Amino acid sequence: MKAGKGQCGVLSAQMLRRSIAKGHISSKETPIDDGQIQPASIDLRLGGTAYRLVSSFLPDGGVLERINTPDVYGGGLVMYETDITNGGILEKGHVYLIPLMEELDLPGGVRARANPKSTTGRLDIFARVLTDASPRFDDVAAGYRGRLFLEVMPRSFTIKVKAGLSLVQMRFMEGECTLPDSRLRALHRSSRLLYDGDAHLSADALKVSKGLFMSVDLSGDENSGIIGYKSKRNSHVVDLSKKNHYNIPDFWDPIQRNSKGTLILEPEEFYILSSKERIRVPPRYAAEMVAYEAGSGELRTHYAGFFDPGFGFGHKGEVKGTKAVLEVRAHDVPFMISDGQTFCKLFFEDPRQVPEKVYGPKIGSSYQYQGITLSKQFRNV
Repeated sequence: MKAGKGQCGVLSAQMLRRSIAKGHISSKETPIDDGQIQPASIDLRLGGTAYRLVSSFLPDGGVLERINTPDVYGGGLVMYETDITNGGILEKGHVYLIPLMEELDLPGGVRARANPKSTTGRLDIFARVLTDASPRFDDVAAGYRGRLFLEVMPRSFTIKVKAGLSLVQMRFMEGECTLPDSRLRALHRSSRLLYDGDAHLSADALKVSKGLFMSVDLSGDENSGIIGYKSKRNSHVVDLSKKNHYNIPDFWDPIQRNSKGTLILEPEEFYILSSKERIRVPPRYAAEMVAYEAGSGELRTHYAGFFDPGFGFGHKGEVKGTKAVLEVRAHDVPFMISDGQTFCKLFFEDPRQVPEKVYGPKIGSSYQYQGITLSKQFRNV
């Protein structure tokens, strides 16, 4: 895993495989499966125990020590623990801590960053990684050696999980690997990073400032007029191990376009929308979408941020872009958005090596040709 002098970038699939062989990424419980290795990240798996917590926290020392340390009321943060080896329920609105199967023993210059998987974000499952003695979620310090833990809070649906399922993924990198704006503009000219419909977005129309800005699509599907979905407040359990199983109307209300091209987001409601532009991530690069926060009430517009090499691009550029699905939640106040409004930002990173495999159907990727697409647990319509 160690880079040579002057080398930097995101570790690609073949490098992750070598890192596993060297013990930099390991699992004492169940060996890491090759299916966990994505083009520029690795899926992290739930362990067999879930701790129901009183609240979230950041550890001053060890994570397990912190949740079991008595507080002023006499008890620790753990209300109870449950065995999820063969399946267990995580209630909506409750906070859980689940030790992950994977552990790290990173070289000194290698750090990592975690993000929810696409399916996790589309189900409005708030999930973030903790490490021992770290003041930050989802960021793993260079040279970290120890266990990984996942804080989980289902926000829209009560969910069923079991050991071995993956809710988050992790990227490993060394050095500064984010592309500056000048390289982004050049890459867009050569590789057509964004499409507006079937047309390549012109250089003049491209908005760049420490990343590519993208906008929200409220024009909707041409035939159905659906611009997105809003989660129902009361619904049954979603079993994350099932695919193409649940009826959409039992869990979601469709949102139809209107003549004004606007939508008012109600506070603490959860919405699935899509970008107006179609994204292409060339195999030579990795990308990440970051949350957009507005000045009047916080507007979070993406819980799942990683875009693998080849997303919307294919092996040889045969895909003319794929829309980004946006997981949206407004806080504090109602928030009106308009069709074409700037909504989120995408930044690109250099991998250390071109990945030996890229995003797409050949590796079991679920969302290469998505439109306004719900998570894979719901039946396609």
